[in-house]
Amino acid sequence: MEFELKELGSDGYAFVHEENGKRDAEITWTMMGDVMVMDHTFVDPSLRGGGVAKKLLDRAADYARENNYKMEAVCSYVVTAFGRYDEYEDVKAK
Repeated sequence: MEFELKELGSDGYAFVHEENGKRDAEITWTMMGDVMVMDHTFVDPSLRGGGVAKKLLDRAADYARENNYKMEAVCSYVVTAFGRYDEYEDVKAK
């Protein structure tokens, strides 16, 4: 599954997946200096249970690593994932 980086304006960004012109998965954030403030994750009910939210977060974490950014969890999914998985330790904002 491929995710496209979109600029949302006002320092807002997202990785999105669209199928037949319909957005069915996204993770969004606002840039605050070099910190990605992760504020929303959405996965359409038809895709839930397939690990799509984690794939979105993984892509966002890779983007943070590529750009030497940190991530702050605000979205409930990201908060939970940061607590559950050690693989994001290097990108967590202190």
